Amino acid sequence: MQSSCRNRFSGTISAVHRGAVNSEVVLDIGEGDQLIAIITNSSVDDLDLQSGKKAYALVKAPWVILTKDDRQFKTSARNSLCGKVVSCQEGAINAEVIVELPGGQHVTAIVTNDSIEALDIKVGETICALIKASHIILAVAR
Repeated sequence: MQSSCRNRFSGTISAVHRGAVNSEVVLDIGEGDQLIAIITNSSVDDLDLQSGKKAYALVKAPWVILTKDDRQFKTSARNSLCGKVVSCQEGAINAEVIVELPGGQHVTAIVTNDSIEALDIKVGETICALIKASHIILAVAR
């Protein structure tokens, strides 16, 4: 699978909770981390998503929100992946921040340089990546 999406997570579906229109799909990505995606029931059916099936979660880097401590405030983001900043490269307006999770996977975020300064983001620090469930695209191998 190839895509322009910077964040690609491989995992196993641990649960599918079906609603009237949408389903909540829980993807175990290892090392105690999971991602929860909200997708349409028709997508669940089309992809034949069920517990135990392998799947991929795709998240574009600009959809990732960074915070130093996700417990300080309440948020509507269902997903929080915490790890160490391994790279922070500023550009003219935006910066790319790469966070390494405990299991070795990476989360890439694109944020403004102002956000880097406001959060005082530095390599080696612990940071959390917040991702809305509706910002996760699920894929399966055919």
